[in-house]
Amino acid sequence: MTDLRYIREEYRKDELSKAKADQDPIRQFDNWMKEALEAQLLHPTAMTLSTCGKDRRPSSRIVLLKDIDEKGFVFYTNYLSRKGREIIENPFAALLFFWNELERQVRIEGSIEKAEADQADVYFASRPLKSRISAAISEQSSEVPSRKYLENRFQEFRDLHPVDFERPEFWGAYRLIPAYFEFWQGREDRLHDRIAYELKNQDAWSMKRLAP
Repeated sequence: MTDLRYIREEYRKDELSKAKADQDPIRQFDNWMKEALEAQLLHPTAMTLSTCGKDRRPSSRIVLLKDIDEKGFVFYTNYLSRKGREIIENPFAALLFFWNELERQVRIEGSIEKAEADQADVYFASRPLKSRISAAISEQSSEVPSRKYLENRFQEFRDLHPVDFERPEFWGAYRLIPAYFEFWQGREDRLHDRIAYELKNQDAWSMKRLAP
């Protein structure tokens, strides 16, 4: 097996303190996201979404953040997928952003709800036609007999809908409503900066520093 024990990396690019961090974690996240976009990182909106159903076995996958508002973090998916089923069984989840070039990561935990249907309609209509077809024909997370089966379903659907069609009811938006944030900034000698926020009531956050 490949020996991974001696891979080392030092972190020296930035620092994060309670005085430097914004008192509002959503604004702090937005500040870091802007810096990730300005740095032209590869896939800065990619995030690990972790869910857990009634079997208590967590599962994770990469999805794309598509909107941030005062309520939370919005992403889109098939409601009938594994993550959709797990969200029904246990409407809590965690997000993880990792921006290696900036030596940063952000953890976010909270409850999940379906976002507004009209918001999903607008976003779905903005997607390229072929992406919309793929969403419409995919029984996400279910077993399929072959790649050819998917390609045939794609072509059959495209022949029936060459121009446009409405968003399928099984595809839409979820919003994670945050109750916990942790901002991690890599530091030299593994003395990393970790600033955490916890929601104490509807609109008040407490902030604390965590040991690395």
